[in-house]
Amino acid sequence: MVFLLDFSQYCSNRGQYLGTWYQATLEKAKIMSETTLTPVSAEEIAEVIAELEQYRQRIIDDNLEMAKQVKLPKKLALAQLEKHPEIAKIDANLERLRSQQTTTSSTT
Repeated sequence: MVFLLDFSQYCSNRGQYLGTWYQATLEKAKIMSETTLTPVSAEEIAEVIAELEQYRQRIIDDNLEMAKQVKLPKKLALAQLEKHPEIAKIDANLERLRSQQTTTSSTT
């Protein structure tokens, strides 16, 4: 059981080191949501959404590959991914950006 907790912690910590562009993408998304004076184009929102989806998939793929290497059952690895803090942040940002994208698309 200790191994599973260590693996879960490792997966969660690894998400912090996957790349600096993710932080830049989140910062870009945050600026988009906070900026009301400068209109954001639908293309910019779509670009950020694509980057976040790519990063989300990378986290999933990396974690599943690590689980496979240590012979952790896929079902257990997927259960851990449901609780992954970075994926939760990404999902929240994607939801917010998609609603912003819908709003931007309907106003143009």
